[in-house]
This record gives sequence, structure tokens and C-alpha cells, in this order.
Amino acid sequence: MPPSSKSPTQTERSSAQPSAAAGPFPRLLPWLLLIGGAIGLLAAAVLTVEKIAILRDPAYVPSCSINPVLSCGSVMTKPQAEAFGFPNPLLGIAGFAIVATIGAALLAGAGFHRWFWLGLQAGALFGVVFVHWLIFQSLYRIQALCPYCMAVWAVTIPIFWYVTLHNLNRPDLHLPRIAQRGAAAATPYHAIVLTAWAVLILTLITEQFWSYWRTLP
Repeated sequence: MPPSSKSPTQTERSSAQPSAAAGPFPRLLPWLLLIGGAIGLLAAAVLTVEKIAILRDPAYVPSCSINPVLSCGSVMTKPQAEAFGFPNPLLGIAGFAIVATIGAALLAGAGFHRWFWLGLQAGALFGVVFVHWLIFQSLYRIQALCPYCMAVWAVTIPIFWYVTLHNLNRPDLHLPRIAQRGAAAATPYHAIVLTAWAVLILTLITEQFWSYWRTLP
């Protein structure tokens, strides 16, 4: 048998475990998952430590409580900070640890089955929806911002965006054609879409707290 030939088992394994290289961002996606996951994990861990400190001493002032607007304490003591009956950062610790691990595995050359990519997509979708619910609650219900929470927002959105583009551009994942066409059209403008997304959120923050920002020297 020639050295270049592959056995059927090897061929099936390589087709069953698509790698990140098959997507539109073969270099960006693994690093984004690793670095974004690490940042999110660190922010969630710090928030957990701060939450424990508040539980021990209700008079404790978190390190990220800087002024009336940038105030973690105002956010962490509200019911929205325990949306599922336990502190939200615990979700972040679990979720971002998984994301960072996936990024490291991709950088090491790992390949994953279709179900794995779809599971990552479901997790990224849950994360981005939950983050936007928290953004709404912070701006219009609690009316305060948590800097560490904002770090989580800042990594969750691009993780969702690039995981989605990666998956929708993969014909081997057999996703709806209309979604694939939309992703193909958006992919060349991926940075513009992400920038516009960030600008919109920053605009909402600026508008909501403008009465305070204008008083700053």
C-alpha cells in the first residue's frame, strides 16, 4: 500500500471530527476561545470572591464599587445577581472554563464531532442571551454597572459571534441553508458587525447614565 493512502477507518475519523481549520477563522477562533474564556473565568472568579465577602460582611465594599454608576455592590445584592437561585458568577466559572479548554484543545490540533460544535453553539447562544438580559437589568432596572460583569459581556459577545459564523460556514454541520447564506454574506464584514454591536451597547450606557457622566470633571 502506498504511504500516502489512508485506511477507511482513518478517513471516517477525519471526516467525523471536523477541526477549526475547516471554518472561516482557523487561527482566530481557537485563540478567541482560549483568551476570552480565560478573561471570563478570571472575572467570574473575582465576582465569586466578592460575593462571598458580601455574604460574610454585609458592610463590605467590593473592590469594583468605584462610584454610584460603577458599583458592583449595587448589582451583586440584587435578585438579578442570582437569576437561577445561586450566584450568577458560578455559571461563568463553569462555562468559561469549558470555553478556555476548548480553545486550548483546538490550538493543540484537536478535532470535534458535529454534536460537540452544536453543543458549543447552544452554550454560546445561552450565554449571549443571558448577557443581554443582564445588560438590560443593569441599565434599566438596577441602574448601576459592574466592571467585572462588563468584562464578561465584552468576551461573551465575540465568542458567540465567531462561534456562530464558524458553525454556519461549515457545510459538514448540515445547518439550515438560509442561515448558511446569511453567514456567508456577513462573514466578510465580521469585524464591522461586531464593532457596531459594541458601539450600540456603549451608546445605551452613555445615554442611560449621561446625567452622571456630565458631572464628572
